[in-house]
Amino acid sequence: QVQLVESGGGLVQAGGSLRLSCAASGRTFSGKTMGWFRQAPGKERDFVAAISWNGRNTVYGDSVKGRFTISRDNAKNAVYLQMNSLKLEDTALYYCAGSGKGPSYSWTYLPPRPNEYDYWGQGTQVTVSS
Repeated sequence: QVQLVESGGGLVQAGGSLRLSCAASGRTFSGKTMGWFRQAPGKERDFVAAISWNGRNTVYGDSVKGRFTISRDNAKNAVYLQMNSLKLEDTALYYCAGSGKGPSYSWTYLPPRPNEYDYWGQGTQVTVSS
């Protein structure tokens, strides 16, 4: 049974930082693209960031560029999201996602669409206060 478990969410003041972690079990994602998405109440699930299998290539949603950094540790089967300069509009439930059917060992497969990912965590809440 494949599981993705996010952690690290919480309440933070605007301008602060948080680091989210996602631990995978049940299969290895070392050769697969991983991503982070977020969803605020009443809104669609939005793309935050994606990272290639070897961590060499990353892509970010426009609203988080320059503030968030995605990284991974394949030895730990984990992916991370460092969030700096947090804004009120970053408040959302953050989801870790793993590609299953997508290509393995791809440097360029960094899809921003949720339907390109096959595995999802339960989410971790990030709340930014003023």
